Amino acid sequence: MSQKTPSFAYGADRLTVGKALGIARGTLPGQLTEPVLERVRANREAVARIVAKGEPVYGINTGFGPLCTTRISADQTSLLQVNILKSHSVGVGDPIRGEIARLMLILKLHALSMGHSGVAETTLKRILWHIENEVTPVVPSQGSVGASGDLAPLAHLFLPLIGLGRVTYQGEVRDTAEVLGKFGMDPLELGPKEGLALINGTQFIAAHGVSVVEKMQQCLSQADIIGAMMLEGLQGSLRPFHEELHKLRPYPGTRHVAHRVRNLLKGSEILEDHIDCERVQDPYSLRCIPQVHGASRTAWLHLKELLETELNSVTDNPVVIDEELSISGGNFHGQPLAMALDYACLAASEIGNISDRRIYLALEGNQTDLPKLLMKDTGLNSGYMMLQYTSAALASENKSLCFPASADSIPTSMGQEDHVSMGSISGRKALQVLENVEKIQAVELLTAAQAFEYRKPLKSGWFLEKVHGLVRTRVSFAEADRVFATDIEAGLELIRSGALIRLLDTVSRKKALSLKTDYDELFETY
Repeated sequence: MSQKTPSFAYGADRLTVGKALGIARGTLPGQLTEPVLERVRANREAVARIVAKGEPVYGINTGFGPLCTTRISADQTSLLQVNILKSHSVGVGDPIRGEIARLMLILKLHALSMGHSGVAETTLKRILWHIENEVTPVVPSQGSVGASGDLAPLAHLFLPLIGLGRVTYQGEVRDTAEVLGKFGMDPLELGPKEGLALINGTQFIAAHGVSVVEKMQQCLSQADIIGAMMLEGLQGSLRPFHEELHKLRPYPGTRHVAHRVRNLLKGSEILEDHIDCERVQDPYSLRCIPQVHGASRTAWLHLKELLETELNSVTDNPVVIDEELSISGGNFHGQPLAMALDYACLAASEIGNISDRRIYLALEGNQTDLPKLLMKDTGLNSGYMMLQYTSAALASENKSLCFPASADSIPTSMGQEDHVSMGSISGRKALQVLENVEKIQAVELLTAAQAFEYRKPLKSGWFLEKVHGLVRTRVSFAEADRVFATDIEAGLELIRSGALIRLLDTVSRKKALSLKTDYDELFETY
């Protein structure tokens, strides 16, 4: 009997970061089940009855924001929903990545499918069609203040439903009308509340959060690997990673990192060779790897946990419980994610900051028997000097990006929306910082591999020997100056691709070795 292909039921199953990415990348199919559609139809009928009663309900038969006291006649409620998509499409800046736009569609479809937003079944099915056919709306990156939800980006995201805006299809940006015509499809006619339900919510912030969780987790895992390799290259001590030490200050993140580094260095001849050396203490950038990397893991975990709540929440407004209870509240406010993303942004920056310090340490060549600037014939050659300039510039840029966007609020909507989260900026900044961290890690990977080479013929443990071998398939040992930008690009490809992590998984299986810790469920899954 063939196994049934797993799928995700919008509005019914619990969404995680991994599942959202799976749907966005086409590895996990999503579906609208009949029980969910029944619930959506019932909620839609409740909205129809509210309209028929004529009682004022925000966004259904009133204007928006400061116009909430302006009544809209029953025959104009559909036009009101079309106008809100048009008027709120005021985004500027470069478009967001296609994957983030697809994530926005996925997250919004899941939230609407919970049956408290008053949207029609046809609207849900059209959003699903966009996801399944990779007809991805073009969404500008700037213009959201993170409450009332991500209004501008969500308006751009759903302009295609009414035949407007632009979409990316088959690798090209095209007018929506052209693509709909190709499929023989007409724009939708939106009913009462639908436009407001589409644009009110936190899906721009949350979609960025999904990308941050994935990218940051990869950077954290690689930080431990590269840090362990640098520890070998600089002949650092393993004592600061001792299990008994971390039992006395038992933060899960710290213990997880210390355990991983101990396993990465298991069986190292390099460690054994200098176990009785006279150096009493290593600099903090080596000695405090568990504490610094571990603290950043704690910030990542906090974001992941909050984000999973957000992914499975109804975040538009008003929320229609039933015909008798429609609540105009604040579930659209981005503050819960904004603050967590700012925390994650700082935590990511610190991973790059300590990495730059280790790079600098490797170039000193004083206490570690390494040649200065990691090259023997310096003077004529500058060696690895300038690579640290690059990491220093990136680390400094990240520090300037760490000001918390959520600390600011500018009133909008004529004072009706007088406190906003700026969470969209928090998400965009966090991704920018992580992209810089990846570049810093590429520089540290090359620097650690160069230092590692000077420990030959001694060998490290299985894991790090394989990592060093992989680096050497892309970047050779540098005996003289060359265009190091090419090396950095090759290192960056290794970092971005996650090749180091996949390699260690392969080594674990082949050699029956394990990097697993008691905290893998917390820190290695999403």
